[in-house]
Amino acid sequence: MYNVMTSLLADKKGGAVFTCFGVWHVIYIAIVFAGIAFTLYLLKNKDDKIKENAISGVINLAFALYILDFFLMPFAYGEIDVEKLPFHICTAMCVACFLSKCTEFWVRFKTQFAVFALVSNIIYVIYPAGIGWYQIHPLSYRVVQTLLFHGVMTAYGIFALAYEKVEYRPKKDIAVISAMVLWALVGNVLYNSDARFYNWSFVVRDPFWILPENIAPFIMPFVIIAVMLIAESVIYKLTKKIKGE
Repeated sequence: MYNVMTSLLADKKGGAVFTCFGVWHVIYIAIVFAGIAFTLYLLKNKDDKIKENAISGVINLAFALYILDFFLMPFAYGEIDVEKLPFHICTAMCVACFLSKCTEFWVRFKTQFAVFALVSNIIYVIYPAGIGWYQIHPLSYRVVQTLLFHGVMTAYGIFALAYEKVEYRPKKDIAVISAMVLWALVGNVLYNSDARFYNWSFVVRDPFWILPENIAPFIMPFVIIAVMLIAESVIYKLTKKIKGE
């Protein structure tokens, strides 16, 4: 059984290769946004309860995909990939958004979680550099799972903003993203070693490795906070304009 699962899920070489902005990437992007648009169309005239159930269903699906991945990683990668721990903004926001739907403490930050989830995951759908590095077939598990997960999280962010009450609370926004950056720093301090370097949430090095290594760790946490807050502000303004508020 192990050999069958490994054969099914392991990276596939030969034939087409997944590349950022290549044909297959464009197809994946089209599928993600066509699915979101179609779902928005189906929910357009539905009552609030159905929309609320749809939002809960989407985040439950994203969380299930995230947890299931840990069980399938040994077949796909030969190991459990520590980098998939929830220290990246994308994965951390999946856990946070899920908790905001089922626990009273986290519910007060559900808007902030949804917006940061949207910003971080849509960026990865558009520029999934992490999977482009492997030069593997576009239908490999690594590609499908990664883009499916980030696509579902993007959908959750859009649905949450479209159907839930959105209130701009700058203090909460700053608190949430600052806590996220600190959380990522904790992950990097705990797990980075001479053998492995994770750079969770790009708080240690910038994504393009432009900044000098000895300077980047002191600059990137503030850059990430600033970029996310700017992106969030734009999302809030667009949401209000689209909803006519």
